[in-house]
Amino acid sequence: MAAVFSLSLLPRTTLAADSAPPPNIVVILADDQGYADLGCFGAKGIQTPNLDRMAREGVRFTDFYVAQGVCSASRTALLTGCYPNRVGILDAQSPASKIGLGPGEKTIADVLKARGYATAIYGKWHLGHRPASLPTRHGFDEYFGLPYSNDMVPDRENKRNYPPLPLYDGETVIVKYPDLSQLTTQYTEHAVKFIRKNKNKPFFLYVPHTMPHVPLAVSSKFKGKSQRGLYGDVIEELDWSVGQILAALKENGLDERTLVMYTSDNGPWLSYGDHGGSAGNLREGKATTWEGGVREPFVARWPGHIPAGTVCHEPAMTIDLLPTFVALAGAKTPELPIDGKDIWPLLSGQPNAKSPHEAYYFYWQRNLQAVRAGRWKLHLPHAYRTLKGAPGNGGKAGAYEEKRTDIALYDLVDDPGETTDVAAKHPDVVKELQALAEKERAELGDSATGQKGSGVRSPAIN
Repeated sequence: MAAVFSLSLLPRTTLAADSAPPPNIVVILADDQGYADLGCFGAKGIQTPNLDRMAREGVRFTDFYVAQGVCSASRTALLTGCYPNRVGILDAQSPASKIGLGPGEKTIADVLKARGYATAIYGKWHLGHRPASLPTRHGFDEYFGLPYSNDMVPDRENKRNYPPLPLYDGETVIVKYPDLSQLTTQYTEHAVKFIRKNKNKPFFLYVPHTMPHVPLAVSSKFKGKSQRGLYGDVIEELDWSVGQILAALKENGLDERTLVMYTSDNGPWLSYGDHGGSAGNLREGKATTWEGGVREPFVARWPGHIPAGTVCHEPAMTIDLLPTFVALAGAKTPELPIDGKDIWPLLSGQPNAKSPHEAYYFYWQRNLQAVRAGRWKLHLPHAYRTLKGAPGNGGKAGAYEEKRTDIALYDLVDDPGETTDVAAKHPDVVKELQALAEKERAELGDSATGQKGSGVRSPAIN
């Protein structure tokens, strides 16, 4: 297998042994933003000067992934370092859901708080809205934001008997039906205040924006500003938010002490047309395991530690953030098994650094649908959704239809758009990726084969 993929494990790197204090960590997460919605990733009609600056002054990953192309599952993976199937949180939880993180699970906030970090989340949570599942019960000192998606509101036409959309401050609902056009500004203001308040101690700041999830909304200062309509306006306001956070770090003398990262929770919601993002030349979008659904824009900046202008083409995933932060902060790895690995050698541009993973696995709900190892991605037989005709516009969604793929192998170096199946030319690669898939089924299960998985843990039921 090593001869096929040439993947090497690298020694864990930690700065905790240095005399300097552990770094501040800022993770900014967009919602449903497409791969090609940043200037440094080829955006058209959208200006993102602050994110482009992050790429120029830090690192840009071309092959960065989320674990599943949907809200709750994706955020679970980011915060726990686990594939969502391991911890039992899948799909996008509705206001009727009673599921939350299990009591033994540890988030990034948990492990860093134990290391002495101040912790805060300003934005969308979506890992359970019952009291025992709120962010303040999972390592966060402060919380201001929505418990789930902004479209989860009462809808008589579609027979959704949901409660009014709540805005939380801590564990208290302070507003029902908040003004969506003000959320990006409010999250940003909270983030800036948090930075100022905690400038003399290490902190973890998580800003999972509500936007650009539909229904789109933007403040008056950005309305009509872009050349890409309302969607572009929303992205340009998110870029402004990044600029405000970077400015606050500089003003408080924290530039060289702070690692800042930006990515999205999944690919674009293509059925919304002009209210959705662009995956560029990648195939499909949100709620699929094709590249357009799970490959995301990713930039990171840490002056003095990440060389300016670095571009990384090695695959990496959100599950790798927690173990990387553990290493950098000298924190304790969670006792329960996790799936991520330390990717600091990739982030810091170390010569010849390779992915520490043998492979990455892509589930849709409980169905294992794809495996990536090195340059290769194998799709296993599965159904997927694709647009049926033209997308919607003006906030109205177009229709999807179901299609199927048989086993198909793609060379993502030469064909990132997954257009040409090369399985017949590389039967040895297909066989080895199928063997990896079988190992993962034994560990995390697969609804297609009826396997439950020996490493699956139960979520909390509140």
